[in-house]
Amino acid sequence: MRMTSLAAAIVTLSLAGYPVANVLARNAHATPTQGATPQGPLRPPSSQNNPAPSEQQEAPEPPESGQRLKVQTTVVNVFATVRDHHNAIVTDLTKDDFRVYEDGVEQKVDYFTKQVDLPISLAILMDTSGSMSEILGAEQEAASRFVHEVLHKKDEALVMSFDTDVNLLADFTEDPTVLARAIRRATINAAGPMITPGTVPQRGGGTNLYDAVYLACHDELENEAGRKAVVLLTDAEDTGSKLSEGDAIESAQRADAAIHIILITDPRATEGYGPGVASKMTQDTGGRVINVRNDKGLEKAFDVISEELRSQYVLGYSSTNTKRDGTFRKIKVEVNRPEVKILARKGYYAPAS
Repeated sequence: MRMTSLAAAIVTLSLAGYPVANVLARNAHATPTQGATPQGPLRPPSSQNNPAPSEQQEAPEPPESGQRLKVQTTVVNVFATVRDHHNAIVTDLTKDDFRVYEDGVEQKVDYFTKQVDLPISLAILMDTSGSMSEILGAEQEAASRFVHEVLHKKDEALVMSFDTDVNLLADFTEDPTVLARAIRRATINAAGPMITPGTVPQRGGGTNLYDAVYLACHDELENEAGRKAVVLLTDAEDTGSKLSEGDAIESAQRADAAIHIILITDPRATEGYGPGVASKMTQDTGGRVINVRNDKGLEKAFDVISEELRSQYVLGYSSTNTKRDGTFRKIKVEVNRPEVKILARKGYYAPAS
């Protein structure tokens, strides 16, 4: 069904009361409900109204002089994939091999694991604009195989397509068969009719890449717990979104979701702004770009993403910056091993009072 006709359908979850060690537990989903149609352009919400889920914890301190004091601690989780100079996944690192910095200040890693079966919430976004017409069938075949292979017990995914509009083909489900059917329903609709504006009012046609990312992250992924990722199949050219590239990136950062882009390029095309957009969106959120020019490349790209989603280290720390100011804080992860490449989020938005 049309996402824009849903007028901001939002999956609501209860995230209260998570201890640090259980911050990655899967929550049950509430049924999406109708929201109100905004009267103007929708901008990403202020961090004062949307503190990052599962990154806050209040730790009570012992009473002193008859008064009860509370200290609020921001708990930050960082998911990292490490590859060696041969591009192979590195799986034998320990907690002591990692260094994590926030705004240049080293943080103490309190929680570490290299489990590969932590639940994943995944948003699969398919570009169905006219430029994708020749490869859509191959996209559907590769994506269908991907959901059957990558989703394990307690994992969930949704499917959206975007062109002149944004379409929710399947909301969150753990059933790969439902997802595969939704993927196969994606159709080229570059010249399709406009519909009544919903969460993101349209400005008059084109490919709504940024709007689709924003809807997936802000309306769907932001209230999910655990690992979150967006997989985009696109040429990364936006010609119709109401929102901007920056809005899309910020929505992913606030949702703690990494954006992975399978960049589908035409071998006959000259280099355009698509690759630059793809690079920024993935670098700023801790994902990667995989260039694809044929059917075989699609299969390999999905295999790479699947491998990375199943090969992440989890690093948790309590930020030394206790200010609740809603600002963006930069994260840098280093590994005590030469010639390795690290894929991890580049920062997060602090909670606000």
